[in-house]
Amino acid sequence: MATPNYGYEKRQRELAKKAKKQEKLKRKADGLPDEGDTAADAPGMPGQPGEAATPADEPKSPAA
Repeated sequence: MATPNYGYEKRQRELAKKAKKQEKLKRKADGLPDEGDTAADAPGMPGQPGEAATPADEPKSPAA
């Protein structure tokens, strides 16, 4: 049975990491948002899609 080539695996991970970093820099130079930047991640926005944001300081009307 062949032994694992850890050096090759490490090199492949490094190349993938480098390619991802270059792609991110390219997107940043083009002015496009990163993949991780979504409207749901923005502060003050609702966490789930379709969820309405309600102000915390607005008093709720009592049900009569």
